[in-house]
Amino acid sequence: MNDKSITTSEVIEMAWCDKTSFDAIKEITVLSEPQVIKIMRNNLKPSSFKLWRKRVTGRVAKHQKRLNHITADSLV
Repeated sequence: MNDKSITTSEVIEMAWCDKTSFDAIKEITVLSEPQVIKIMRNNLKPSSFKLWRKRVTGRVAKHQKRLNHITADSLV
């Protein structure tokens, strides 16, 4: 992480939050989605990591581009 004020615990907290997209995490921490996944894998118990991956895989809110696409389509 380039920003020393952001801790691993804070990255994990943002990743667990359904409302925080990977794009938002990248803006705040400069960490890409694969880097966040690696942090989660290295710091969570295997069962917790699997649970988290199951929740975020394909979740629209975790991917800002998908969220914008869905929102724009729903307004038409």
